[in-house]
Amino acid sequence: MRKGAETRERILEIAEASVLAKGFGATSIEEVIAEAGITKSGFFYHFKDKNELARALMLRYVEENDRIFDEVFHRGRQLSDDPLQSFLITLKLLAELMGDLPNGHPGCLIATFTYQERLFDRNVRDIAADAVRSWNGRFRDALNEIATVYPARKGMDLDDVAIMFSCVIDGGIIMSRGLGDPRVLGRQILAFRSVIKMLFAPAAPDIMLPTAPTAIAAE
Repeated sequence: MRKGAETRERILEIAEASVLAKGFGATSIEEVIAEAGITKSGFFYHFKDKNELARALMLRYVEENDRIFDEVFHRGRQLSDDPLQSFLITLKLLAELMGDLPNGHPGCLIATFTYQERLFDRNVRDIAADAVRSWNGRFRDALNEIATVYPARKGMDLDDVAIMFSCVIDGGIIMSRGLGDPRVLGRQILAFRSVIKMLFAPAAPDIMLPTAPTAIAAE
């Protein structure tokens, strides 16, 4: 039983690395089998076809990201009872976590699958969409909590700000890889952190400018 679970995990690790490197379409079952050192029947014991492998990859990726967010949000709440400070700490912890990855973030599996969505059935696409909505909802809940104490600046839609966080993370991953600079993702998270600080900072009071002196009419 344990050996079977280890083999399945090994298959998923190899497949995920290949998919992130060159896409799902270019990843073959044969190369995964060869890399894992198993037989074809051994592969099909765990996954009946490539689409089932895609579902397992997506569920595994979502579960890992949920675990990371659970941990950093929990740690942020432990370090401060203030909702704004807690969220700012969470973002700092997340940026540090991304910065500690030895070769940068390997890539976003959801983004990779989205670009090749026609290769998958509806179930795989729904897993990806539900995960993104869940993460956006998590970020929105944090912003709602902050807004009860620190009203957001006018003109800012908190739904858009929550989605912005997801865009910053995925965009940072793409930019890091495109530029070959693993530091980009962490810096983008910190830049978003600065946006949050400005968004919820108390508005400066209006300053009454002195009026120009009225000329004294000559008598």
